[in-house]
Amino acid sequence: MTTDPRLVWLTGFAGLMIAAAIVDFRRLIIPNPLVGGLCVLWLLDLETTSDAIPATVIATIGCAAAVFLVGAVLFSRGLIGGGDVKLLAAATLWAGVGTLAPLLLLTGLIGGLLALLLLTPLGARISAAWNAGPEQAAARPPRLRGAPVPYGVAIAVAGLVVTLSPHLG
Repeated sequence: MTTDPRLVWLTGFAGLMIAAAIVDFRRLIIPNPLVGGLCVLWLLDLETTSDAIPATVIATIGCAAAVFLVGAVLFSRGLIGGGDVKLLAAATLWAGVGTLAPLLLLTGLIGGLLALLLLTPLGARISAAWNAGPEQAAARPPRLRGAPVPYGVAIAVAGLVVTLSPHLG
């Protein structure tokens, strides 16, 4: 019985994306080793994919670079976090050229819903519990305005949906 290497890389992708979402929600940072791991796994997946067309690979890398450059501009203006920029570029590698638009759209929708959730008293309490521990969260009132949104969660969920859904059917 042999294991399809692609399944191994996709499982690693899913694990790293889930880890990035959890770390970003708890600490509002996305560690570079997680993003680096996603890029290395993409290269390994690319190596085992027999139907990889060079032009498509180059276009995918170009799209990821464009996403990174636009994100870097947004980061320089304080509109998005640096880890979010790197995670979105890595997710773009995995999604590919054909599903970049759904990735960006889904990321925006999930991020907007997450922001709305965090504006509610329940969302503020959930965020406080994750960030400070339950005993400290109960002792202080929740912040309703100006709370940062862990956008890595939205990027990770969108990346998982867009990348894994073709392989689940």
